[in-house]
Amino acid sequence: MGLLDDLRWRNLVHQTTDDENLGTWLEEKPRVVYAGFDPTADSLHVGSLLPLLLLRRFQKAGHKPIALVGGATGMIGDPSGKSAERNLLSPDVLEANVAGLREQMQRFLDFDAGSQGAELVNNLDWIGRFSYIEFLRDVGKNFPVNVMLAKDSVKGRLGREETGISYTEFSYMLLQAYDFVYLNREFGCELQIGGSDQWGNITAGIDLGRRMHSVQLRGMTAPLLLKSDGTKMGKTESGAIWLSADRTSPYQFYQYWINAADDDVGNCLRVLTELSHDEIEALDASRESDPGKKESQRRLAEELTKLVHGPDGVAAAVRATEIFFGAEISDLSDAELGAIFADVPSCEMPRADLAAGMALIDLLAATPLAKSKGEARRTIQQGGAYVNNRRVEDVAAQVTEADLASETVMVLRSGRKKYALVKFV
Repeated sequence: MGLLDDLRWRNLVHQTTDDENLGTWLEEKPRVVYAGFDPTADSLHVGSLLPLLLLRRFQKAGHKPIALVGGATGMIGDPSGKSAERNLLSPDVLEANVAGLREQMQRFLDFDAGSQGAELVNNLDWIGRFSYIEFLRDVGKNFPVNVMLAKDSVKGRLGREETGISYTEFSYMLLQAYDFVYLNREFGCELQIGGSDQWGNITAGIDLGRRMHSVQLRGMTAPLLLKSDGTKMGKTESGAIWLSADRTSPYQFYQYWINAADDDVGNCLRVLTELSHDEIEALDASRESDPGKKESQRRLAEELTKLVHGPDGVAAAVRATEIFFGAEISDLSDAELGAIFADVPSCEMPRADLAAGMALIDLLAATPLAKSKGEARRTIQQGGAYVNNRRVEDVAAQVTEADLASETVMVLRSGRKKYALVKFV
């Protein structure tokens, strides 16, 4: 199966500028393809994963990928899909964000693959050299305003009396279009890919290339990564699911996919993993015959966590999951425990209390796990008290610094699933 046929099977093709011939064109010889990434944060999120993995798929099929970080366009903000003006980022914040994205992209793309080696570029390097007059003269004169007004990203904002669209965001399309022209001239790039909300920007670049240099460029978009209810994948009540372990721990990342709905997991297996068609179809059948096994969710979580955080990240996430369901706890960090037990009640106590030993009864009574020392005593006597998931059956038991599960935290449990954290400071 050719690359484009595989992408279609995986539901990764929304629109192309040449449905009939694009597949054959891609098979003729290695092509240069690019996707752009907005540096509004120092980490990519799950929504950015789809275009990044598309570049990875193109590279594995023998093509050369270019990942463009929008150091210049990030100063303006893409109006596509936005109902209001974005806040402008300072140059220092943008520089830090660009550096963070560069580091992440190197985990997904091979930059040492010879002629097919990936390139990482920042459009500030070429757009930043323009004066305002030069840009209007060299680029702006090739852009018909009526074409810009016809773009969905602009039309949707023009009708809003209160917010509307500023000249700054209106000009965004020119900058991204010029990126395509520049990459074609400097790298021989002929294909731009992106989410379906980028169609207007992509076709603007194709039109600009034709007007400026009489070149034929191509475009392809993929569907946005959405849940079956139409909301964005990778969004939770507490915020986005990030690819940075500092923002979203491997455990939290793994848990997000483990908890994916049956209606969503099949599409995620197709668009986000590199599993074979046969395995994905077998997982589809498994969901139909025995949905309770959650085999699809487990494979999805394993594959994506390994891709984003490596084998060590998967091991840490699986271990954290086991801990939450009762495995003994030791040699973890405060941050790891905080991620595992993010929604668990916690309290602080003086570290000095541990020096000479502290009665477990007193400690349990100081947490929501026991309303009184009497209740704490009964919990221990009935075999329901645990320190770091190790059962304690001695009502006279003392805890010391040796019982800390991490630098400062002790994990207490009552019964099967009632937890509390105590931080000693």
